[in-house]
This record gives sequence, C-alpha cells and structure tokens, in this order.
Amino acid sequence: MIDTVGHFLIFSTQGFRDFLSLTKDTIISLFTPPFRWKETIQQLYFVANGSLFIVGFCVSFAAIVTILESSYHMKLVIQNDSMVPGFASMLILRELGAVVSSLLLTSRVGAGFAAEVGSMKVTEQVDALRMLGIDPVKFIVVPRLIACSLGACALTIIANILCLFCAALVCEAYLGFTFGMFKTAMVRFVGFQDLIFAAIKGAVFGSVIPLISCFFGFRCKSGAEGVGFATTQSVVAGSVTIIVLDFILTYFFSHFY
Repeated sequence: MIDTVGHFLIFSTQGFRDFLSLTKDTIISLFTPPFRWKETIQQLYFVANGSLFIVGFCVSFAAIVTILESSYHMKLVIQNDSMVPGFASMLILRELGAVVSSLLLTSRVGAGFAAEVGSMKVTEQVDALRMLGIDPVKFIVVPRLIACSLGACALTIIANILCLFCAALVCEAYLGFTFGMFKTAMVRFVGFQDLIFAAIKGAVFGSVIPLISCFFGFRCKSGAEGVGFATTQSVVAGSVTIIVLDFILTYFFSHFY
C-alpha cells in the first residue's frame, strides 16, 4: 500500500513538472516567429464554428432549467419569485455560460486534440518533426492554444447572451415577467463587467484545454488502447482543472463587484 502511494506521488509530481515544462515552452513559442496563421485559423474554425451549435443548444436548456428551478424554490421558501430574473442573470453571467461552455469544449475539442496528438505520437510523426528540426510544441500546441483561447472566449460571450435571451423568454412565457421587467431586474444584479469577467474566464479555460490535451497526447502509449486512455485522461483532467480554476477566478473577481 505504501509503495503504491509512493509510486503514485512520484509519478504525479513528475507529470506535473512535465506539464509545467510544456506550458513554459508553449508560452515562449507563442511569441517566437514564425507563426502558423493558416493552421491557427483552421483550428479556430474547428473550435468555434464546430462547437457553436452544441454549446448554444446545451446552455439554452441549462438557462431554462435554472429559471424554472429558481422560481420553484423561491416560491417554496419565500412565496415570491420576483427576484428570479436578477438571481438567474447573475448565475448565468458569472458561472453558467463560461463553465458549461468550457466543459463542453473539453469533451469535444479536448478529446479531439488528445486523440490527434496521441495518434501522431504513436505513428512517430512527433519524432519525425524533431528529426526535421521542427519544434513539436510550436508546430502542434501553439496554433491550438491560440485558436482554443479565442474560440472559447467568443463562445462564452455568445453562450451568455443566448442564455439571457432564453431566460427572458421563459420568464415571459411561464412566470409572467415581460422583457422590460426582466431587463430592469437584471441590471440591478449584474453589469457589463460581469460579461467581461465571463469572457476572461472563457479565454483562461480555453487556454487550459489544448495544454492538457496535448500534454497527454505527447505522453500517449502505443496502440489504440493508449490513444483511448490518453483521451480519457485529458477530458477528466481538463474538466477538473476548469472547475478548480473557476473557483480561483470567481474568488479573485469577487473583489471587483
């Protein structure tokens, strides 16, 4: 038992060091020419345009559930749901839009990155890049980092606006609040800075996804099982990291409200 725990701690520590090394190399390569703009645009299309429908669809229903549940419990506790639009808007802008969008991106984009890089590692394409004098980090990670950061930021903004629109529709259809009443209640609880903070969260979460996915892709073991395991690890680690970062950023932003 002790040997198992010790081995796990050593492996985890070494893996964390390797991840920090990959992050450092990526940041350095990010500001070092040449820049692969064509690849970056292609990856941005894959991240943003390819994920727009699923993100919009899921966050819309999340907003609807949030409104209905908030109304039900407020009526149950205080027999009044007049503050539902304000509380729901605050929850959507500060948490729901950014976190749900990023978790969906982790499942879709992060898994794709990990599988792609893992396959390149297994088929020795990564070693071939090194033999040609091409830095794999700059060639593979940097375009995905830029694309995922910008794409996640844009998707977060769109998701928040769509969530608020769906929440207003539900409030008018089921709770008796007009659009004007919803807007009036919303501005009492949230402001434009909440949308800015949500966009920052999206960009931070988006930058973490390719780093984690490529990290596990580079560490992928041989065979289809190794690629599948690396993909699973990347999704789990990415989801956990996003939740932890959300707590840290929420605590930091709370000083500016």
